[in-house]
Amino acid sequence: MRCPFCRHSDSRVVDSREVDEGQVIRRRRSCSKCSRRFTTVEEAVLAVVKRSGVTEPFSRDKVVRGVRRACQGRPVDEDAFQLLAHRVEESIRTTGCAEIPSHEVGLAILGPLRELDEVAYLRFASVYRSFTSVEDFEKEIADLRTVRVVESRPEPGASGQ
Repeated sequence: MRCPFCRHSDSRVVDSREVDEGQVIRRRRSCSKCSRRFTTVEEAVLAVVKRSGVTEPFSRDKVVRGVRRACQGRPVDEDAFQLLAHRVEESIRTTGCAEIPSHEVGLAILGPLRELDEVAYLRFASVYRSFTSVEDFEKEIADLRTVRVVESRPEPGASGQ
């Protein structure tokens, strides 16, 4: 880390603490040349472990591209894609894990996508879950209908007014 005062490339960490529930790391550093102190703020890196074992940084853009593909031809605006990607990242970060399997990213996408657009959800789920037959689609549609019925029921004790 370069010193912002003398531009020397060697500094040592004097103090380190996590902020925002581990999402950000603040480090107090001391320059080995001019001895001045400065603070750096680093966002905790979230890594995705792919099926092949390769690890890469989490990318909201990749989530948006996948969801956009599933929503092609559907009435979904750009803000909705960005909000969904934000929700996915937040749900992954709340696990507290620095590395997360790509399978978990897909699961984190399915819930918000179902709320956003059911047709896009079916498209995404068919690829993500590797549907191989019409029965797979029928089962998923039946599950969607069940969820819709459960969500539309009034809560016990709620009045109709």
